[in-house]
Amino acid sequence: MGCDRNCGLITGAVIGAVLAVFGGILMPVGDLLIEKTIKKEVVLEEGTTAFKNWVKTGTEVYRQFWIFDVQNPEEVMVNSTNVKVKQVGPYTYRVRYLSKENITHDPLRNTVSFVQPNGAIFEPSLSVGSENDTFTVLNLAVAYNDTADGVYKVFNGKDDVSKVAIIDTYKDKRTLGYWPSYCDMVNGTDAASFPPFVEKTRILQFFSSDICRSIYAVFGAELDLKGISVFRFILPPKAFASPIQNPENHCFCTDPEISNNCTFYGLLDISKCKEGKPVIISLPHFLHATPEIRETIEGLHPDEEEHSTFLDVEPITGFTLQFAKRLQVNILVKPSKKIDAKALRCPKSDDDINMERHQVVAR
Repeated sequence: MGCDRNCGLITGAVIGAVLAVFGGILMPVGDLLIEKTIKKEVVLEEGTTAFKNWVKTGTEVYRQFWIFDVQNPEEVMVNSTNVKVKQVGPYTYRVRYLSKENITHDPLRNTVSFVQPNGAIFEPSLSVGSENDTFTVLNLAVAYNDTADGVYKVFNGKDDVSKVAIIDTYKDKRTLGYWPSYCDMVNGTDAASFPPFVEKTRILQFFSSDICRSIYAVFGAELDLKGISVFRFILPPKAFASPIQNPENHCFCTDPEISNNCTFYGLLDISKCKEGKPVIISLPHFLHATPEIRETIEGLHPDEEEHSTFLDVEPITGFTLQFAKRLQVNILVKPSKKIDAKALRCPKSDDDINMERHQVVAR
């Protein structure tokens, strides 16, 4: 699975460089020159501090996996008992260590385009086992190395800093072709940064290619991150709510059978953008999902602090200094005589779900 654009991070070194300038000018000239300096440094063009760190992040970013290992496969197949799972992990890979490629500036439109090559290096010291560990699950192989995400075209902010890093097109289009109506639009940035001067009332919109949609985060708290004041923005439960709870999500409900006539919440069917593979996205352990989904699965323990997604944004520059993107990838499994005990199958329903939890973190 391609690394989400949220993996991008403009490091605290950028903040340090900008604030170092502030230190010498704050007293004599005040806020006007501060604003001018910020507007200059956040522009995505060669020569700015932001551009250097945008091309290749200076912070290590990791993608971590947890596997839900089925503890009672034979009982499930023979006696139709509840599935008992044990979470095993993390298995950690370093990602986002490659520079953006095919960077092309368009001075007439004030945009810059690029592709993000994907790469993953296994980190044994940050993992509970090796890549050769085995589990009782239904496997869905996903290629990652030697792939790329994009082409992205984003505004550089030179003519209008309020548009800096906002995506103009993705793969040369402003829509995805997966969802009806406005749900199909590519909105916001890639979450590595946002336009500067972020206020607590702002809704941060960003596009995630991992989940094939645009999504958003809302203000949660103000925190101190190694001496820097940041705003923590969180993914709200209503982002994955059912259309009954949040009518704005009506166009994300594309299969009435899977969604129980669009009443289930906490699930996102992205099969259309995964070549028809029955992939369903949720938060880990089905956090904020319909309780019925967890009824036949033992061993799930949803926890707000451990399983929610957040971004820590420095409000003056709009740079994301720390984040955790936490998702669970579920595979819908139809009952079949060809599937043996190695498959995670919940026979108390017509459609069963195989699960894998992962998160992308940068600090």
